Amino acid sequence: MIHRHGTTKRYSDSTRFNGTIHLVEVPSIEHGDIVEQTRNLLTLVEERLNEAGSDRRHLLMVQVYLTDMADIDGFNSVWDNWVPQGCAPARACIQVVALARPGWKVEVVVTAAQLEI
Repeated sequence: MIHRHGTTKRYSDSTRFNGTIHLVEVPSIEHGDIVEQTRNLLTLVEERLNEAGSDRRHLLMVQVYLTDMADIDGFNSVWDNWVPQGCAPARACIQVVALARPGWKVEVVVTAAQLEI
């Protein structure tokens, strides 16, 4: 069975199927530098993972979309402290021309394993 959390007509905050969780997150703010937006974004990712039955120790794959690859060091400075040691997922960083809102600098696509019950 597919489980959906935070479902609207357009999207769900997360979906879970056969123990695998999928979610996409953007910052809730459009101001600030990449460090501020990344901190905000990763807080939201952790909340969504918890709602869906997982946590950051169970990340499988993360795709990072940046509007400016010059922001990668700022992103990594927050990311490296957020990911638990020994739990780094497979990861890709992709530069995009724009995101859905002009102020957003980063967006992530996350795949995680559900916590063991």
